[in-house]
Amino acid sequence: MSLSILKELGLSVNEAKIYEALLDLNEAGVGDISSNSKIHRRSVYDAIGRLIDKGLVFLILAKGENTYAPVDPGKLMELLKEKEVALNRAMPDLEKRYKKKKASQEAYIYRGVEGFKNFMRDVLRVRRDVYTIGGKLAWLDPEIKNFSEHALREIKRKNINFHILFDEKVKEKDSNKYKKFGKNYRFISDKYLTSSTISIFGDYVVNYTGQYIQKIDELGTMFIIRDEELADSYRKWFELLWDGCK
Repeated sequence: MSLSILKELGLSVNEAKIYEALLDLNEAGVGDISSNSKIHRRSVYDAIGRLIDKGLVFLILAKGENTYAPVDPGKLMELLKEKEVALNRAMPDLEKRYKKKKASQEAYIYRGVEGFKNFMRDVLRVRRDVYTIGGKLAWLDPEIKNFSEHALREIKRKNINFHILFDEKVKEKDSNKYKKFGKNYRFISDKYLTSSTISIFGDYVVNYTGQYIQKIDELGTMFIIRDEELADSYRKWFELLWDGCK
């Protein structure tokens, strides 16, 4: 089992190593756990206490040294569901506080693949049509395949439409994939090919660099501006370009 998965579920490094050690040992005392996990005995005691509190390990009382055993890994699914339930309970208040503090004008930066995911989340949250200049199918980067497929399903469900001016290289690269984004698309001549893209949705204007055909540069930067008047202006310029493209 990958330590990274256990850590994502909220276990510390020591807790994850000890739980994995017990899965192999089945039942063991602190000494054997320490040797197998390569963690100091004192730290083993602390981590085991936390694992017992989380319901992942239980104590077996014995005349000599007490031993410990792991709980069925299915318990990990319960932990995940508990976190989801807790987050769902907190979400209305979090969203209320988030929206309350949103200014009518603001500017900020996203970076790399994770930043691009944040941009996709913003599109889903705002629920307004997306207008893109210099589209490069970045949504189809294999690195975010599962995330983007879910986002595209949600976009369709929420009736969000794309209006895209693709770089002509997109058509040369693949004649079908750009059709995933609906029927509202045209192509910009290769004469104007760049590594940048502009997207407008709602009150947001997003300028991003490091864009290539179906690829997001991890060093790429997204400059996000929220301003209603500016977004309306960009949409007008989009229409100007749209009328001039095939």
